[in-house]
Amino acid sequence: MQRRTAIKLAGLGAVGSATLYGASRLVERRRVAESGESYEPLGSVEIEGTADAVSSVDGSVAYVATTTGYATVDLSDPTDPTVLADVRDPLGDHPEGPLREIYDVQVSGDQLLVVGPANPNTPGPQAAVVVDVADPADPVQLGVFETEYHIHNCFLDGDVAYLCGNEMDRNPLAVLDISDPTDPQEIARWSLLDVESEWEPVDPLLRYLHDVWVRDGLAVLAYWDAGTWLLDVSEPTAPELLGQFGHYEPDELVGLSSSEVRTEQHALPGNSHYAATDPTNSLLAVGREAWAVEYDGEQRGGPGGIELYEINNPADPQQLATIDPPETPDPTRGGIWTTAHNFELSENRLYSSWYQGGMMIHDISDPSAPERIAAWRDPDEVSFWTARRAADRVIASSMGLRNATPGLWAFPDRAGQQADRPPLE
Repeated sequence: MQRRTAIKLAGLGAVGSATLYGASRLVERRRVAESGESYEPLGSVEIEGTADAVSSVDGSVAYVATTTGYATVDLSDPTDPTVLADVRDPLGDHPEGPLREIYDVQVSGDQLLVVGPANPNTPGPQAAVVVDVADPADPVQLGVFETEYHIHNCFLDGDVAYLCGNEMDRNPLAVLDISDPTDPQEIARWSLLDVESEWEPVDPLLRYLHDVWVRDGLAVLAYWDAGTWLLDVSEPTAPELLGQFGHYEPDELVGLSSSEVRTEQHALPGNSHYAATDPTNSLLAVGREAWAVEYDGEQRGGPGGIELYEINNPADPQQLATIDPPETPDPTRGGIWTTAHNFELSENRLYSSWYQGGMMIHDISDPSAPERIAAWRDPDEVSFWTARRAADRVIASSMGLRNATPGLWAFPDRAGQQADRPPLE
């Protein structure tokens, strides 16, 4: 198995970190106490099964995927986030229902898109559900679009829905018209195999369409080891390729054994997991979820970070910087997770989640030199799935990984330092 980029071990060199931390945390606590810059959550609410979360444009309501359903949360008082509605077992009246493994929801205006199941071979229907959330306390199901594939992630842009259509063959992007939300209709499909058939012999797990992001006619597709693909979707019925970049050529991934495929799935390089643009569509961030794995008696790889690219010319993206993940004493999937997960870019800030590594805010006014201005973690209590801006604050959802508390946390959108930052042990 040949790699174009050397695999680097990450998360090592942590011996003695707890001792060093004990001395440094006292200095840090004193500095924070003197400066008044202490950074802590404003409030939180526990929600069983929490996965991803998004916010309304005005930041007053959060919408949360809860694995067995979805929830709406009042954020008007960030010190006391309050669940408005907790809908469980959608499509419960379906002959094969209910809908399960709901990891992603997306909101646009008064419509919420709820999709699942997130993984293949999950019993029950496979579908995208359109919900009216004009009254967030009383969601009303409007329409259902059933699929022949599981739906790990999606995006909602006005009256157009974009689904990751991984049927484990062509793994296309499916585009739906939901202008009549009671009767969603598929209007287009696009697969990387449409433009580069050389990827067809590669195992579908390594060219898996993990996520999709859309803004102002630009779609960004995170195709795992097949890289990141940029499409013009200004005409949603006819997506057109603008550019693509990644770490591998197709022939480097052809003919791998099942164990080699599993290694490639989890270890760097590659692993285009989540991507999003800033409001101008000139800056792109690509997150690379990854872990260290055992292969041929060696530990390879480690947690992935977030890379920043200038994409004024989508056909020729230019990498500007990399934000490294927090170090972890155990970078394997069975260890302490600090790899990048979901995030959001604003005009000059990046809000990011790193599982047990916590949440962070970076100043990216100079994207070639991102500066971390705030961070918070509590690895025994939370494992953050996403971090997003919600008006003048930040929300971060925590999954119940290894007895962590599932739910939604609200933070101030400002610089600051956690006063008593716990170590990752």
